Amino acid sequence: MKRTIVLVISILIIINISCKKESPNDIPSQATLLFKSGFEDGVFLDPPNEDTPIGNFQLIKGTDTETGFSWPINILGANTGGLHFIDDDNFQALENEIQSVIGHNGDTTNALYNAEHYDIGITQCPYEILDIADGTKDLYVKYWMKIDSASSMQKDKWRAIFEYKTKSYAIGLGFRLIAFIYTDEDGIPYWHWQGDKNPTHAIWEIDNRNIPVPLNKWFLTEFYWHWSEGDDGRALWKINGQVVGDHYGPTTRHSKPIDFIMLTQIYGDANPKYQWIDDIEIWDSLPE
Repeated sequence: MKRTIVLVISILIIINISCKKESPNDIPSQATLLFKSGFEDGVFLDPPNEDTPIGNFQLIKGTDTETGFSWPINILGANTGGLHFIDDDNFQALENEIQSVIGHNGDTTNALYNAEHYDIGITQCPYEILDIADGTKDLYVKYWMKIDSASSMQKDKWRAIFEYKTKSYAIGLGFRLIAFIYTDEDGIPYWHWQGDKNPTHAIWEIDNRNIPVPLNKWFLTEFYWHWSEGDDGRALWKINGQVVGDHYGPTTRHSKPIDFIMLTQIYGDANPKYQWIDDIEIWDSLPE
């Protein structure tokens, strides 16, 4: 009798294991948090400086007391980064500050404020993650953002908010992934998601006019990519949980690794413009 019971239990265990066996397409998520900060106590901005170790930058420093993560952002082997002042008119055209504001959940919080007062060429101030050692990894990024309405409702304008570039992009052999807000001939803003080999030659592009662009209010933006030169590459962008664009295909060219990431960006042809960034998270894969 005991041998029969043992045999039945063994058979049930085997059946149970067999039923739980994953198919090739059922890949479990084991995402690891790499960085998190809401610019809370312990985080501060150095003054803008043209003689920082990495050039014309304003550095974010310190340890976020709420999350325990420290600036600069150290992911993919990178250990340098900061707010890059480009065509800044001796630091007059651009401004950054950590401000106390009402956040996305209605409470008082700290947030990174960026302003572009005017443009003298290609004026911009991205937060760049530099010296990436392994630019072939998956990455998932999310943060809360708020943009002004005045610059975002002018006719036929564009505004970049995020991008990465691979090595050799500057000489035409690389790839750029970039997220835009465009405005049409009536001044109505819409989303534009693009992979290109230079600013005038898109490899693929996605317009989304169905998801409204929130103005003067917080919205959640999410980016995920799988670095690949094959059909298994992926570039996903969401706003407030809704898919702006989900492109499958190459996310690089000539097998070039990612050179640097413009995690946040304030850049475009409508000025003055302003934005606030809060609650940044970076993961090594797409959380489920």
